[in-house]
Amino acid sequence: MRWFGRHRVQLELDGIQDGVVRLPGDRFRAVLEVAGVPFGLMSETEQRVVLANFGTFLNSLSFPVQTLVRVLPVDIDGYLGRIEGRARQDLPERLAELALDHVAFVRTMARSRNLLERHFYIVVPAQDPKFMGLLALLRRSQTDAVLQAEVARKQLAFRCEEMSRQLQRCGLGVRRLDDVELAELLYACWCPELSRLQRLRRDLGGYTSLVVRAAGSAVKPLPRSRRGEPACA
Repeated sequence: MRWFGRHRVQLELDGIQDGVVRLPGDRFRAVLEVAGVPFGLMSETEQRVVLANFGTFLNSLSFPVQTLVRVLPVDIDGYLGRIEGRARQDLPERLAELALDHVAFVRTMARSRNLLERHFYIVVPAQDPKFMGLLALLRRSQTDAVLQAEVARKQLAFRCEEMSRQLQRCGLGVRRLDDVELAELLYACWCPELSRLQRLRRDLGGYTSLVVRAAGSAVKPLPRSRRGEPACA
């Protein structure tokens, strides 16, 4: 739940399971993370091939998709720490010197400017269920709901595989987010400040709900997980 001025907005979420986000109204979504290519460094012929393959991908879509671009500060300390660790342990002396020179250069550059990186996502929907009459809705059983969820998972698996195949033809790296990564993405989008300080547990089953609030809103008691610990807020 998040506050915008005096208005309270609630993020409705029924659950996350098997790489699928289930929203109210039996709506199912999967998310693909897409890595970019150094388009500006390619030759003119290579650029034409990429654009042609991407145009083929767009023309092949038979369902709507949502694109999400997040611009985030680069984790300089983590990146440079990994390079320094390899320079001291794994690399030959000459390569180690080059690696440490690179670390010093990046640290100097980071002091004078903000280093940002972009993350690209594609939200893939399953086909929305057909509208049913009131009587059919009242007669709907739990078995029907489970069957519908299974059909949606299979459809999303097919759509994600097909989209990944076509995007890889463009030279793009594609991978599907798992349960924890989906929860972390939602958490980071709705509560970016707190998500940098408080990480989600790997076991999502320990949360009764995911609750977020905007900075400056009234502080309310946090929901408790099944283990008695505060859920993310």
